[in-house]
Amino acid sequence: MRVNLMIEGQEGVTWDQWLALALACEEHGLEGLFRSDHYAPIGSPPGTGSLDAWATLAAIAARTDRLRLGTLVSPVTFRHPSVLAKTAVTVDHASGGRVEVGIGAGWYHADHAQYGFPFADTKVRMQMLAEQLEILHRSFKEETFSFAGEHYALEDCHAEPKPVQRPHLPVIVGGRGGPKSIGLCAKWGDEYNTVFVGVDRCAELKPLLVEAFEHEGRDAGEARLSLMTGIVVGEDRDDLLRRATAIAATRGGGDPEAFLKSVEGEWVNGTPDEVVRKLQELEEAGVERVMLQHLAHEDVETVALLGREIVPRVA
Repeated sequence: MRVNLMIEGQEGVTWDQWLALALACEEHGLEGLFRSDHYAPIGSPPGTGSLDAWATLAAIAARTDRLRLGTLVSPVTFRHPSVLAKTAVTVDHASGGRVEVGIGAGWYHADHAQYGFPFADTKVRMQMLAEQLEILHRSFKEETFSFAGEHYALEDCHAEPKPVQRPHLPVIVGGRGGPKSIGLCAKWGDEYNTVFVGVDRCAELKPLLVEAFEHEGRDAGEARLSLMTGIVVGEDRDDLLRRATAIAATRGGGDPEAFLKSVEGEWVNGTPDEVVRKLQELEEAGVERVMLQHLAHEDVETVALLGREIVPRVA
């Protein structure tokens, strides 16, 4: 099991916090640092700041040496696919080949209303996702190509330079396990990422993903499943409750025991032994890596604890 940190950047994460978290991930052996791609806050008051996702990743790339970096996930509504492809390749070069593109149809209406992005219905956004995935894939691999779809048209595109990574820059498709998103991942993606589900749901999704990859003529071994979910970990029960209090405060406060109970079955919570056991169960269900959502952005000790007590035991 590969362990990554995931940060909700739209919740007022400052550059100093980003840098501290990234350096902690690198120092303590986590595989990567992923971030959301939202402009409007979700759990914080209106007006809470959000640094741009891809600009943040580019800056972190220049300050780290081995950490993998990516979005979970960039909505198709924010950027033309050629802009997204060019941006991702730029960060790939800046990082020496350490970036991944997470992409999805988008869902958060406030992003679009507040910042002026058009927000089509789900059917149209899924069409946009299908076209963007093809354009990304072909931009990363083909010397030249043209594309004519309902939403995008490219003529004799020479997308250069190519990514540092070979055979191409990895693409993660985000979704809830529906047949359309799984099918798009099987056709154009390298990994399927789902969010906030338990072991049983992951065990259901993995064979569906394998079947979709085989339907596209791809090796079943290429059907990689990952999970983004919350994390609260403590050295012991008292430490766990202390950290749960801090996380609960980001969601309006409340009793830490009640908070832990409310996310039981979806989040990965507990002492190191309990977290290791839950990650092993997820691995048995077909999950190859986790992106653990850490909401207390000033708390780098949690990153150190993950690196010290969790990562070596599940690697």
